Amino acid sequence: MRFSNTFLDEIRDRVLISDVIGRRVTWDRRKTNVPRGDYWACCPFHGEKSPSFHCEDRKGRYHCFGCGVTGDHFRFLTELEGLSFPEAVQQIADMAGVPMPIADPMEAKREKERTSLLDVMEMATQFFQDQLQTANGARARSYLRDRGLSGRTIETFRLGYSPDSRNALKEHLAGKGVLREQMEACGLVVHENVPVSYDRFRDRIMFPILSSREKVIAFGGRAMSPDAPAKYLNSNETELFHKGNVLYNFTRARRASQGADGAGTIIAVEGYMDVIALHQAGVENAVAPLGTALTESQLDLLWKMTPEPVLCFDGDGAGIRAANRAADLALPHIKPSRTVRFALLPDGKDPDDLVRHDGRAPFDKVLAQAKPLADLIWTREAGGGAFETPEARAELEARLRRIVSVIGDEDVRRHYQQNMRERLNGLFQPQFQRGGGQQGRGFSRDGSGRNFAGRGGQGRGGQGRGAPAVTTASDRLARSAMIKGHQDIPSLRESVLALTIVNHPALLHDEYDEIAAIDYDSRELQRLWSAVLGIAATLVGPQLVRERLVEQLEEQGFGALLKSLEQQVRNARLWTATEEAAMEDAREGYRQALALHKRSKALRWHKIELEGAIAEATEDGDGEAIEPLIRALQEVQLEALRLENQEAIIDGFGVLSGRVKGAAGK
Repeated sequence: MRFSNTFLDEIRDRVLISDVIGRRVTWDRRKTNVPRGDYWACCPFHGEKSPSFHCEDRKGRYHCFGCGVTGDHFRFLTELEGLSFPEAVQQIADMAGVPMPIADPMEAKREKERTSLLDVMEMATQFFQDQLQTANGARARSYLRDRGLSGRTIETFRLGYSPDSRNALKEHLAGKGVLREQMEACGLVVHENVPVSYDRFRDRIMFPILSSREKVIAFGGRAMSPDAPAKYLNSNETELFHKGNVLYNFTRARRASQGADGAGTIIAVEGYMDVIALHQAGVENAVAPLGTALTESQLDLLWKMTPEPVLCFDGDGAGIRAANRAADLALPHIKPSRTVRFALLPDGKDPDDLVRHDGRAPFDKVLAQAKPLADLIWTREAGGGAFETPEARAELEARLRRIVSVIGDEDVRRHYQQNMRERLNGLFQPQFQRGGGQQGRGFSRDGSGRNFAGRGGQGRGGQGRGAPAVTTASDRLARSAMIKGHQDIPSLRESVLALTIVNHPALLHDEYDEIAAIDYDSRELQRLWSAVLGIAATLVGPQLVRERLVEQLEEQGFGALLKSLEQQVRNARLWTATEEAAMEDAREGYRQALALHKRSKALRWHKIELEGAIAEATEDGDGEAIEPLIRALQEVQLEALRLENQEAIIDGFGVLSGRVKGAAGK
């Protein structure tokens, strides 16, 4: 049986190649990067002891650097498991949940007709491109120049122009032997309430829409006349084109996101011109839905390209509503390696506006501030609310519980529940204003400390009346790693983290992804950590022992640093980080230190954000914003102090235990 390319593409796109191959191999935990869809294993096609078999979900391909085999889903099953091609197709279709096509002579005929329709679409694309360069296309060319598009960009995206005529395209295609039925099947002509068909697109700049195989399957048209009923008009649904299953610029963006290191993401913006303007500015990994809200199928396409796409929306009311709809769409489907972030543009701006005059830097800044999905949910539900009564608080808690309950993945749902509980605890915790007995709470619109409620109150440079003074951190807290930031001497907590792993490298087998992601403040430890991970990648299995690791680190010039870390830890009597500690103690000490490290970094950055917001509000004379910001800052400072006190208690763990290697359980 012959399968259509459309069917094969559909089932291949629905199934991750790592799911097909993962049933026959064991992924190497050190080299594999699950969030990026990048997997390594020992090759199943030839015997080997080190992993040289590479599989990429985004490309849907595998390759062995040892024996040279390469292929896709179907080739893996036919060559490794000995299945026939139809059997391999059946297996992938079953995994995709797609029924196999019934052997039907008419289907072969339809596939041939689809191929013919693609030829017609290519003819139409060339016609529109040619028309853009004629006298009739002068206004369209002028419009594109005013939008800042270069000739090269226009050619890259194959932009064109449809003349202001009811029959120009129809007559052109008829002259090339194209039947009226084919034109109608492509959505190029229509005959609504009239006996004679006419061109669907008239006096419009034309944007060809490509399939994943880079064939033109539809068009978008931007009206030149301000009186046109619709500013943008897409092709209607056809045999080739299903709007909700297609993203504009999909294939080009996928290539750009893979790049040299495969580390890129995908940015979803709102329109054709946004994608094109970003491409010209050097941001080539942007896509757009086709004139509608993001659909579930389009979201799946994004996740096939990257585990964490950025959804970019205008910062006005309509953009925020669209972002909230997208959040609700994504929430049931998120997984440990699949989520979304949200970038909101300045109010009244779109990506085209940002990059046209100043290049990509302003847009890159917006992307750098993209918020996680959890932040957007929290901002929407809790931002700006008073929640002064128990009933209001209970209602918010119930609403968040209901929203989070739709998450399908059990582990992710549990972590979201915990995250929302922590946010609620921080929001509802009463704080006493300095000099008075009133309770006050600092609410923020987005969890960052900035209050976007209406401005008012005092003149520039003034602080709102009654605003409490900012409490300063204690001397002890000011000396801690939470406040000091980058230090010449590593903080004790960071020294414990680093030395524990060096002395107990077996932890790398169990905690590699988390350990590799540790972000040290100390530049010396950053350098050390890069060396540790590099050495660990070369030492396989039983070779990864402390003696070998330390030997190679000393060869790279880290001997003095290791001695200073050892002395610092022993002076503090934190035995869990030393070589002599039992693995159980070392693992527990590492986990406690890492939890404190993560929380303290989050508090420090939150403090910096709040201080910046207070300075900004003070400069703007925004008295209403200053008071809740100061209260929020007080909460952060108090929590930092509580965290430091908690750390002082936990620091005694190693002393209390005193277990040594081999003594566990005695």
